[in-house]
Amino acid sequence: MKSTLVVSNRGQITLPVSLRRKMGIDGGGVVTVEELGGKLVLTPAAVMEVEMYTDEQIQAWAREDKLEPGERERLEKKLARRKHR
Repeated sequence: MKSTLVVSNRGQITLPVSLRRKMGIDGGGVVTVEELGGKLVLTPAAVMEVEMYTDEQIQAWAREDKLEPGERERLEKKLARRKHR
């Protein structure tokens, strides 16, 4: 389906309702745009919420994940034995 769109003075375009419905783009939806070979390609995009962690949380996880002295070597030997089975 080919449509002619008008670019406003603010650089905005309006996608026809038939295209929005077909592509599942709701009001307030997000699309990506990229230039490919002199053409603009719009693609529906998904926005995912990202959780931010504090430095204290990250440091606590690092402390909890810290290996005891010699533990890394024991684990590497155990993994090496499994590879040779």
